[in-house]
Amino acid sequence: MVPALAKLVPGGLRRGSTMSVAGSTALVLALLAEATREGSWATITGMPDVGVAAAAELGVELDRLALVPDPGAEVAAVLSALIDGFDLVVLGPSVARGMQPQLARRLAGRVRNRGAVLLAAGLWPSADLELRVSNRRWRGLTDDGFGHLEFREVVVTSRGRGAAARPRTVALQLPGPGGAVAAAEVSAGRGLTEVAG
Repeated sequence: MVPALAKLVPGGLRRGSTMSVAGSTALVLALLAEATREGSWATITGMPDVGVAAAAELGVELDRLALVPDPGAEVAAVLSALIDGFDLVVLGPSVARGMQPQLARRLAGRVRNRGAVLLAAGLWPSADLELRVSNRRWRGLTDDGFGHLEFREVVVTSRGRGAAARPRTVALQLPGPGGAVAAAEVSAGRGLTEVAG
């Protein structure tokens, strides 16, 4: 896990776990980056508009990424096959949103048994870890709207079970000036507040 994300995901992407990422496709791709660079295989399903160039810029190894734009009518069978064949399985927002709780529990059990990681781009019932992105702000433009976009600042809050039970909040540049994720500098008077609950 890159240092900027390590505080949010204690212990990194744990095999057999489910994660929910709400509010940022870039964060989903950033989570895939280190894993694919280290040799893991990933698939993204239900996100036909995912930017492959953006994924590469965030560090995803494209030769270790499979895209399944639409899982079709046999969602359960397709997702089961993907969980069996890939280390990381990303579900697009429409797939995650349409998931019945009973099927979600069955798939979570399969993820645990196979040692995969399921990342839902949206809410996922009983996820082991939830990441929420807020306070998105692009930097680089002047007050009158001129300039070039340089990076985007976001605030990410994680909460979950076990080591992740206590909510953590981190400011990130997503994407940062070089394209990859980076820790954001918090200026005086603009600190982060951690809220339990």
